[in-house]
Amino acid sequence: MTQRLAVLGSTGSIGVNTLDVITRLKDDFKVVALSADSNIKALAEQARKFHPDLICVGNESLAKKIKKSIPAGTRVLFGLDGLKEIVSTQDIDTVVAAISGTFCLIPLVEAVKHRKKIALANKEALVSAGPIIMKLAKANGVRIIPIDSEHSAIFQCLEGRAGSLSKIYLTGSGGPLLNVDRNKFSKLSKKDVLNHPKWKMGKKISVDSATMMNKGLEIIEAKYLFGVDDKYIEVLIHPEAVIHSMIELTDGSVFAQLGVPDMRLPIQYALTFPLRAGSAIERLDFTKIGKLAFFKPDLQKFPCLALARHAASAGGTAPGVLCASDEEVVKSYLEGDMKFTDIPKIIEKVLSRHKNITERELTIYDILEADRWAREEVRSICCH
Repeated sequence: MTQRLAVLGSTGSIGVNTLDVITRLKDDFKVVALSADSNIKALAEQARKFHPDLICVGNESLAKKIKKSIPAGTRVLFGLDGLKEIVSTQDIDTVVAAISGTFCLIPLVEAVKHRKKIALANKEALVSAGPIIMKLAKANGVRIIPIDSEHSAIFQCLEGRAGSLSKIYLTGSGGPLLNVDRNKFSKLSKKDVLNHPKWKMGKKISVDSATMMNKGLEIIEAKYLFGVDDKYIEVLIHPEAVIHSMIELTDGSVFAQLGVPDMRLPIQYALTFPLRAGSAIERLDFTKIGKLAFFKPDLQKFPCLALARHAASAGGTAPGVLCASDEEVVKSYLEGDMKFTDIPKIIEKVLSRHKNITERELTIYDILEADRWAREEVRSICCH
């Protein structure tokens, strides 16, 4: 049976790779809906290729512009209401959630409520509102399948073994600054920060990789996605990026998922689960790997990882504040003249001012209010 897909965030790196996978497996999938915020040129090209029933853009003005360059049978929606309409559409089986940032939260919640299969690439929604989303998914019989390479690896290793889990090892390449002395961080150019050695990613996640905030967010995501206390989740620097993550079982056995660093692999698995399809993706050549190295991250060099650890342990609205402040600070860094070393300092300041809500069950309103407060706080600090 053909799967009918909505790809939210189709013009970003995950979205583009998802459509590449769909092109290769075209008999198994039908693209029903696509969305992008402002890249209407790329979205129009995708619409002409895949002929979706629906597309969604960021606002009404962009919606009017794109109508001139898409197939006549494609209906144009815009804004949050447009995304909500897409994920509630009866003809859609699977939602690929590849919108970056916490803006993905509301469409994701709506997709779960409408019992869609979720292929999740977005970190921030689950980090901010993990307990709410996972409880809702359980109540609606929805399985959330991660696309993120590390969480896909854990998901694959856990199949049939979840009851014996003892520890999770989240691996990371170490990013572009692994071998750069931290005394030189204040003089880094944006080009240095964005130059990831293994993965081709968007600018925001590239900065998060350089600060290692991405690994911190992944700790929180894994905590909620797999129902594991964060103290049993360990980060390992693995420069070769061959092992995408590992699990340790109660008897000491360790299972790892290995593969070339290509996001199409976890995307394809999320779409075809529980089956596996063939692919033309490059295979590992063990004779060329040479070695597999592992070591602990330096929390003095990468303080964002320590901040995320703190938020993970605190729970409540703290992870959402971490997420929102990181998004806002990275945006300011990319758009302005802020030093790279200011990123963790500002996030730490915002977290220190936050009054965490933990004493009662959180609501989406609590999460969104904490998100709004954190962004305002960052802008206030940056303006001064």
